[in-house]
Amino acid sequence: MNNSVSRLFVSWELDQEVYGSIQYHVMSDQNLTCYATSSSCTLSPVGCGQIHTIQVIASNDAGSSYPSSPEVFISFPCPPESLALEELVEGNCTLMWNTVPHADTYMTYIKRGDGHEETCNTTSNNCTYHCQCGYTYLMSVFAFNQAGSSPQGKILNYTTLPCCPEDVSVSLVSTDTLEITWTASRGAELYETQAADSSEVILCNDTAPVCALSDLSCDSPYSVLVTPCNDIRGCNRACKVHTKETAPCIPMNLSLNLKNSSCVSVSWTGNNRAATYTVSVLGDDSTHTCSTTGSSCDITELPCGSTYEVSVIATSTAGQSLPSYSDSLETEPCCPVNLTVAQVTQAMTNVSWSHSKGVHSFITSLTSPHGQARCHTQDSHCLMGCITCGTNYTVTLEAFSHSGRRSNCTYQGFSSSACCPLGVRLYRTANNSLRVYWRSTVSSHSYSAEMVGSSNNYTCTASPGESSCDVGSVQCGDVYHVVVAPLTPEDSRVLFCPHRLYSVTCSGSLVGTAFCNTSSIFFILLFVLHHPCSSKMKPI
Repeated sequence: MNNSVSRLFVSWELDQEVYGSIQYHVMSDQNLTCYATSSSCTLSPVGCGQIHTIQVIASNDAGSSYPSSPEVFISFPCPPESLALEELVEGNCTLMWNTVPHADTYMTYIKRGDGHEETCNTTSNNCTYHCQCGYTYLMSVFAFNQAGSSPQGKILNYTTLPCCPEDVSVSLVSTDTLEITWTASRGAELYETQAADSSEVILCNDTAPVCALSDLSCDSPYSVLVTPCNDIRGCNRACKVHTKETAPCIPMNLSLNLKNSSCVSVSWTGNNRAATYTVSVLGDDSTHTCSTTGSSCDITELPCGSTYEVSVIATSTAGQSLPSYSDSLETEPCCPVNLTVAQVTQAMTNVSWSHSKGVHSFITSLTSPHGQARCHTQDSHCLMGCITCGTNYTVTLEAFSHSGRRSNCTYQGFSSSACCPLGVRLYRTANNSLRVYWRSTVSSHSYSAEMVGSSNNYTCTASPGESSCDVGSVQCGDVYHVVVAPLTPEDSRVLFCPHRLYSVTCSGSLVGTAFCNTSSIFFILLFVLHHPCSSKMKPI
């Protein structure tokens, strides 16, 4: 029997004792007949699953023989129908079909999309095989009996779920963005990527094996799932879930509190489950940091006169937050190291000081029981009037920063010089000597008189309490600058007392002329010049 053309070949033995022309008539109870003059004949068409009862009748001119003994023949089976596949457990596929009559065994052919093929022999109506993810399988079932195999039946097309991605990597690329990468999986045409926490689900669909999920909540654990999908089977919902935490939240409400000139307390609000906070105090010349798991931190040993930008960063096992909004910090300005008070005139001083860091302006004060002198300046010096002679002053300086922070600086006290004497007069004494006389209001200071001529200079010093001193052997015929000034504790003469001009004549006149020049006012003093042997002279 050839089932490809659906024919049944019938043969028999000839009777050797019969001679002449004989015709054979082959009959099947399935309404098939064929005629032959030889010992074989073909019945056609023959269907699957049929039972044929076949007889042969011989005939010649004399008539027909009796039918031969009936011969029963079962044709090849029909192809199995109602093919179905179950995949109750991923990777284990069971192909099922309806049994067909007159089939002894079944042969299943399973061809995978990459060309791999396998078979399964069974006498039952199902066959189980390992079906891998991401493939399309073509399956067919043939039934067999002694007559042969069934014709080609229905071909079942089955596509397994796409494979779950491998080498999934979830990384935090910014404080609120996760980047997920993976190896492209077999059978996937589209990937659904989602990140879910307790309050939201963020989705991303893409055909590429990479996805970025942004605008995530800070300091939150996210469950990240990459689901492969295709148009035929849909999505594989059995893939592994990955967990990733986002970076800590930004510290908020930054507050600075200067505890003293070199220490600042920094506080903030941190809404994180578990984080370490690092305070950074960045200046032009130095950087200071402190770390804590709390919400405040002290920065110490800050130098004076410095400006800083202060910010806080939160760090956890997931990463770092963005820096908090920064705040400016200005320490107290530095006090000048050196300050000098120099008396310019009897009632005026010049206060100068060295450069100091972080200072915008100064207020300098000289304070005594008699009153106070103040000067406000941005310079490093200040000219101050209304100074009382012979007075002890307290020297203070206030340094102000650009933001108004103040440092109070105190220095060694300043004592103004004794007052310049009044009523300076010259009297001639014996032996060409002159007596310099003055009036002073303080008796505890020493005074020095100086006569400077064109060729000779003369000095004399009076002890404390005295108001005159003598200059001997004065050269006559010259004009002298005469100055009487108090002495400082270091025995130096103050330089701002007024001087007077005196002309000392030698002969031709009994009158000497004295010129006094003070504050641009000139006046003349006349003296009677006695004989050189005279012991004293009177002023006129």
